Amino acid sequence: MSRPTGRVLTLLELLQSGGTRTVAELAERLGVEGRTVRRYVGHLLDLDVPVESVRGRYGGYRLAPGYRLPPLMLSDDEALAVLLGLIAGRRTGLTTELTASETASAKIRRVLPRHTAGRLDALLESLAFTDRPGDLDTPDAAVLLTLADAVRHRRPVSIRYTDRAGQGSERTLHAYGIVAHSGRWYVTGQDARIGEDRTFRLDRITDARALPGSFEAPAGPDPAQRMLSGFATAEYRHEVTLRIQGTVDQIRAHLPAGVAHLEEHEPAADQDRTGERWLRVELRVERLDWLPAVLASLDRPFVIERPNELRDLVVALAERLASRARAHHA
Repeated sequence: MSRPTGRVLTLLELLQSGGTRTVAELAERLGVEGRTVRRYVGHLLDLDVPVESVRGRYGGYRLAPGYRLPPLMLSDDEALAVLLGLIAGRRTGLTTELTASETASAKIRRVLPRHTAGRLDALLESLAFTDRPGDLDTPDAAVLLTLADAVRHRRPVSIRYTDRAGQGSERTLHAYGIVAHSGRWYVTGQDARIGEDRTFRLDRITDARALPGSFEAPAGPDPAQRMLSGFATAEYRHEVTLRIQGTVDQIRAHLPAGVAHLEEHEPAADQDRTGERWLRVELRVERLDWLPAVLASLDRPFVIERPNELRDLVVALAERLASRARAHHA
């Protein structure tokens, strides 16, 4: 690469680092005179790189938004950070278009210096994920960006949504926020037709368009907390009520906010007898078979208020464990 061409690329990298750079600063960094800096800026403009001239005492040059993405200069550490973000996003399902993620990764890897590519390969070989990759559907990028704009400007948005039963509908949503949770994207807000808060999976939204007007976001919990509370109180086959003796942290380690609702429950008799706090725990679940093992792993005193079926499952698990322990001892 000739020295002038290399300096033009260095100029682009300096401008991409942000802010306004004076001619004197750029000339010093590039080792050239001010008029040469202006010539290099002209080269970037010829390449349709949107460089703006800023007048005044603290004027100089800065990079402006353009109609297309200009050549992007990344340091080795920045390139590694971008690649790791793409890999982690693809692994957890938090990407928009899997093909775009793969092609972006391939483009960056092709131009990495050999020693940097070797560092990345070493990291990927030693990297493990605790979750298993799933066949998760990713949201449409246009839908995601439209909803984000609606959240920022508090504009109603019309969405076409398909629920888990395969039923399609068109709704008007006052979107409060977008939430990434357990490998999926969600939008939470008020369904304007029924006047109630709802949470929608983005990969089930096939179209989104902004509507005229505006709305006021409600005070109270942030979008993530609203969504988790909605999950914990959603309609499922079984309603479970427990009383568990322990701290919030002890219970939340096994029954997170997206699964269970907690509230303090301290009858005077219980408090006098134990001196410890009891919490009421409410869940709505499709199946009960996983709960006995969770309650056992809590290793805290608990009372099952409902349903009786869960009590029977817990007793059955206890009997199986006792039977196996006796057999092993014998």
